[in-house]
Amino acid sequence: MAAALMAVAAGAVGAPAKPAARAKPRPPADTALDVYAEPGERIDIGGGRKLNLRCSGEGSPTVLLESGFGSDSLAWAKAQPQIAQRNRVCAYDRAGLGFSDGGPLPRDLKADVADLRALIDAADLDTPLILVGHSYGSQLVRRYDELYPKQVAALVLIDPPEQNVGEFSASYAKTEAEMAPRMLAMYRGCEQGARDGRLAAARPPSELKNCLRPPNPNYSDKLNASIRAWRSKPAFWETVISGSQDRLSMYGSAVAKSERHDGKPVIVLSAEQPYAGAPADDLKALLAAREQTHMALIGTSRYAKRVTIADSSHDIPNDQPAAPAIAVFEAMEMRKQIGR
Repeated sequence: MAAALMAVAAGAVGAPAKPAARAKPRPPADTALDVYAEPGERIDIGGGRKLNLRCSGEGSPTVLLESGFGSDSLAWAKAQPQIAQRNRVCAYDRAGLGFSDGGPLPRDLKADVADLRALIDAADLDTPLILVGHSYGSQLVRRYDELYPKQVAALVLIDPPEQNVGEFSASYAKTEAEMAPRMLAMYRGCEQGARDGRLAAARPPSELKNCLRPPNPNYSDKLNASIRAWRSKPAFWETVISGSQDRLSMYGSAVAKSERHDGKPVIVLSAEQPYAGAPADDLKALLAAREQTHMALIGTSRYAKRVTIADSSHDIPNDQPAAPAIAVFEAMEMRKQIGR
């Protein structure tokens, strides 16, 4: 703050100010994405609840996409069309996200796996499926395969989150633990703002300013309004709060030595630049934990490989959308080689 004030003062007494640069014109929004401003097919999974499903393409096996934590099917907007060139591929909104109804609490991994099972049955998706999970979604598809191995043809795990960071940096783990209550308190404030309608107001109060992201300049006003609407609902914040509490324990330990996905392909995609901006000490610990995690995951099957995706952040489906499609094709080829 002091440096910023000094810069303002220097400008006032220094050389004449240069004319303000003209703002670059905003590129036209990609209106093709407006399909995500409306529901796809809302599938009745029982209990008075529906989950929003978006399927495209033709070809077997069917591919099902699991997004990262707090993300809806829009996360696959770039990658899904590429997979659809060879396979039938489906993405969906988990409970409380996008156009899906909320679900009973807690919204933990167990609940998400149960919803996925109900969705596959209700939508009559052909099994076995190739399950593709990004970030938190990789946890979900791993667990699904452990419970229902006959329904899974292969796993593609896109930049699975690091586990067991505490082994490499006790201070990092301590800081994360100390920050968690403050994070959850903020989320609860957002949830209350959603309940009393303040979050959905044209101008939410200042105490709720961190609850909603700014509009994405690449999206149309229609799509930005749709995203803002579902993120302003109590169901979204209930999901985020409950899921965040579950994640605190989920990532605290290493990949279990008992986890196995034998007999089927497992492909791990690792981002080249997963932690942009992280302090040096934290970066070292995070990279070590991620290396341990990814190596452990390719050790869960005799038919596994790991691929580093160049020029990509953690958000591989957006940065390098061809990578998931290539991984799906490779998984299919691996299945042929092992006679499945």
